[in-house]
Amino acid sequence: MDETTVRRAQRGDAASLEAVLRDLAPYLGRICGAIALDAGDDALQEAMVAIARNLRSLREPAALRGWARRIAVREAVRAARGGRSIPVDPATLDPVGVDPGAMVSDGTTAVEVRAVLADLAPEQRAVLVLRHLDGLDEAEMAEVLGVARGTVKSRLHRARTAFRERWTA
Repeated sequence: MDETTVRRAQRGDAASLEAVLRDLAPYLGRICGAIALDAGDDALQEAMVAIARNLRSLREPAALRGWARRIAVREAVRAARGGRSIPVDPATLDPVGVDPGAMVSDGTTAVEVRAVLADLAPEQRAVLVLRHLDGLDEAEMAEVLGVARGTVKSRLHRARTAFRERWTA
């Protein structure tokens, strides 16, 4: 998304706002769907509303995607938890270097992966999505989730362990 379009949207130009939201929708839809599962569409809608309402507060148009991702993750976790707030877990554990994607056999369908993900807590799905689908490092995930880096390590470790256990069961 070019900076000029974002700036026009921030000033209230409806066509530019529509272009910004249209550009973000597929990316944010993947994030919301992977974290909130069946509530993914609702989470995406809430994220888009929040983005439209708060776009003027975005200081740097170049940061649009990261800013929108943060909103989408927050809304997806909230939707997955049924609207409840997200507790912070300050525990610190070293992550296990296991990529859940590497555990998926060639014959596995997205439906099977989704079923395993459905058994995980929303916070666990969020860290898996941010790490393995979006490629964020721990510091970036901590910023997006609004938690300490140690919390991200802990959640990632637990999410990978839980995914692995459910996948091999």
